[in-house]
Amino acid sequence: MRFEIVTIFPGFFSGIFEHGIVRRAVAAGRVAIGIHDLRAFAHDRHHTVDDRPFGGGEGMVLKPEPIAEALGSLGIATKTEGNRQGTRVILLSAQGRRLQQSIARELASLDRLVLVCGRYEGVDERINELYCDEELSIGDYVLSGGELAAAVVIDTVARLVPGVLGNEASSEFESFGAADAEIAADRDGVPRSQHGAGGLLDYPHYTRPAEFAGLRVPAVLVNGDHQQIRRWRREQQLRKTLRNRPDLLEGATLSGEDRELLYAIRAEEQKRTR
Repeated sequence: MRFEIVTIFPGFFSGIFEHGIVRRAVAAGRVAIGIHDLRAFAHDRHHTVDDRPFGGGEGMVLKPEPIAEALGSLGIATKTEGNRQGTRVILLSAQGRRLQQSIARELASLDRLVLVCGRYEGVDERINELYCDEELSIGDYVLSGGELAAAVVIDTVARLVPGVLGNEASSEFESFGAADAEIAADRDGVPRSQHGAGGLLDYPHYTRPAEFAGLRVPAVLVNGDHQQIRRWRREQQLRKTLRNRPDLLEGATLSGEDRELLYAIRAEEQKRTR
């Protein structure tokens, strides 16, 4: 998969992709990243890429001509002129659809993802209308520009590209991961010791030493009973989601047993807070 970034600050990315999973994905040829300096497509003496907004108001707006030329250099025509099969153009904007794991999975199936980094007060809306397939936000807050958002999108999507993670199952058993019905059954005859997240948050993780600062690892995790471990982890997923992100429960994939557990957890919490 190939990522293209259009930005006025290409140096921002000089070290950010030189670590961890993205670096290994690039080295292995699973992922490629192109960074394109928007100022290279502004042809006046000062390489001007922004101007004052029509109608007045604070700040500056990125001009349409340099962005259109930058996209043209990547073979991107307007939405009505060209074939976008396998390619998507995204404008990173606080006004966009909020990035979620389900969107990341969808983007990971593409051949190429083009990310336009907004700056200042934003991008001339005609670029959005003519070239961008969608606007995308990484959260309900405002950044100085789209560069950080581009790095987040690439890290989130790249790890879902087949062959990038050392263990393909890693992306299934984590926060916002797939439901049990979408995951292969027990592997090599060994029962799975965790449920698919099904839209819930992940469960707590522990490693050695077994005791730290007077706190021991929960006994269920060292007893070797996969079914007990699986049930405990599911209960912890439900507890953590209820505590930190109760909004996720409405859209989560829950079994009858999950709902019984959740009812008991809620009753327990109500009793504790009385």
